Amino acid sequence: MNTSQPHSLNTHQQAVGQALGEVVVSIKDVNFSYAPGERQILSGLSMEFRRGQVVAVMGGSGCGKTTILRLIGGQYAAQSGEVLFEDRDIGKMSAAQLMIARRRMGMLFQFGALFTDLSVFENVAFPLREHTDLSEDLLHSLVLMKLNAVGLRGARDLMPSQISGGMARRVALARAIALDPPLIMYDEPFAGLDPISLGITARLIRDLNNALGATSLLVTHDVEETFEIADYVYFIANGRIGAEGTPEDLSRSTDPFVRQFLDAAPDGPVPFHYPGKSLAEDFGVVVK
Repeated sequence: MNTSQPHSLNTHQQAVGQALGEVVVSIKDVNFSYAPGERQILSGLSMEFRRGQVVAVMGGSGCGKTTILRLIGGQYAAQSGEVLFEDRDIGKMSAAQLMIARRRMGMLFQFGALFTDLSVFENVAFPLREHTDLSEDLLHSLVLMKLNAVGLRGARDLMPSQISGGMARRVALARAIALDPPLIMYDEPFAGLDPISLGITARLIRDLNNALGATSLLVTHDVEETFEIADYVYFIANGRIGAEGTPEDLSRSTDPFVRQFLDAAPDGPVPFHYPGKSLAEDFGVVVK
């Protein structure tokens, strides 16, 4: 495996992909920058996310991982290439079409992003109230089912200020799956969690994905927990796929980029120093 030519799916992965069913999200040769003339964030990026899979997107800070979520959610549009959700190009949707598509996407934001003035129950009920006309009795039952799935049915009347960070993340997960979306996106779901909460959250992501038959897309830096639950992993470097494969494939890899990330090496293909003038130039030293 090398950083310039990431390996394709091996025969086993192709068989697994076919068994899992159709591609839910497809990113095809996408180029993106936040403004004309600014740094290119994504360059010729192509990825697939299949139904039933937990797929992780990993890489260094600022490599474009969260940008991928923004493109899928339609917050931004790619300058070129396609971002397809259920075979429809997100970048070509009208505002009304995009709203319908977003109802089929669940999102767990960094640190949960709960509504602080709403109870645990009302946080989970929010998307159901916004996007459905369910009776109050049915809505109540559905919210309790979602909270029960994350182990927090008994905390339904508490406020976000009364629960721990780990519990807040689980409430946010219940809210993300409230509408039973076929796609669930997670932006750094393990950030700031203690080891117990981290393990619980990771297991919930895997178990809920299996129960819903959904597709889960994780943007994360946490190698150990991610490799425990992911079916497939993409490493992003310089706006492209630096490497990809199953956790088992990548754990055995000798690719310098993969090894630097997995071994937490401070220097390597991803340099320690940000590009700039040489030290001699900055200090006005004349090198003879």
